Amino acid sequence: MSTVNETTGGGKLSRLPSMTVLGPILALVLLVIAGALINANFLSAGNITNVLARSAFIGIIAVGMTFVITAGGLDLSVGSMAAFIAGLMILVMNAALPSMGIGIPIVLLGMVVAIIAGILAGLLNGFMITTLRIEAFIVTLGTMGIYRSLVTWLANGGTLSLDFELRTFYRPVYFDGIFGIAWPIIVFAIVVILGEILMSRTVFGRHCAATGSNEDVAHYSNVNVRRTRLFTYAMLGLLVGVATIMYVPRLGSASSSTGVLWELEAIAAVIIGGTVLKGGFGRVWGTVLGVLILGLIENILNLTDFVSPYLNGAIQGVIIILAVILQRERKAS
Repeated sequence: MSTVNETTGGGKLSRLPSMTVLGPILALVLLVIAGALINANFLSAGNITNVLARSAFIGIIAVGMTFVITAGGLDLSVGSMAAFIAGLMILVMNAALPSMGIGIPIVLLGMVVAIIAGILAGLLNGFMITTLRIEAFIVTLGTMGIYRSLVTWLANGGTLSLDFELRTFYRPVYFDGIFGIAWPIIVFAIVVILGEILMSRTVFGRHCAATGSNEDVAHYSNVNVRRTRLFTYAMLGLLVGVATIMYVPRLGSASSSTGVLWELEAIAAVIIGGTVLKGGFGRVWGTVLGVLILGLIENILNLTDFVSPYLNGAIQGVIIILAVILQRERKAS
């Protein structure tokens, strides 16, 4: 249950948020306090903007992952998928440069390629899971290896780099913004708002929860389980494409190391935010808290020598395990 009842002095019942709601909020507050105490520059506008911009990639993907997990699915391929899409974008834009020249049209071409590739990759995962009835873990573990190998092959074992002048033209998509807010942060905010509306206020959101809670009951309740789950994977692929669009101008390159552990970070953010790993319940705003918590942990590790930043992946793994244990204990109680 997400709330508990207490009798007040006036005889009325007050509803207090449970730790599933308060926990991520308290953790975020404690991290902010700890960061401010550790480093005086932690709360500076530059550092906060940097944390939010770097977290936006994972955040955009994590919103899509929230729907997949809520509907009872899982996707381990998103990091490799992002690397492959980034490599594909760079190859297409470089190939089109002689005929199109540097300008907005060639950037739009790269964006369209990323969106289409993301949707197709998501649909491929969803098709094998919903139509061929292969376990999501097996399918996405397989495609994770496929996408990672493909980008390594496209780069011939090295790095795919965007043309220097084209990269300079594309850089503002990551480094600029409006009113001092970087574009990745703005796009992340828009995705979150749309995701929260879709999850909490639409039939599709209810169908995702019903599908993840009990597939048979959802089917007999006139929910198209196959279509619902397929759409979640397509939406996740779309958002991986959006995240890649914002990521490529940051470095202007793609390699086999691009997007490593992004799937771990996205899943960790979703679980920290209170979405049930086995499906049936999800909340986008909780995922946002999870993304911010992970982003602040990484930032604090980079600002202090107390713990090596190379242990960030280990910390994320521990957080996932603890979050799942807490979910099981809440169900048992």
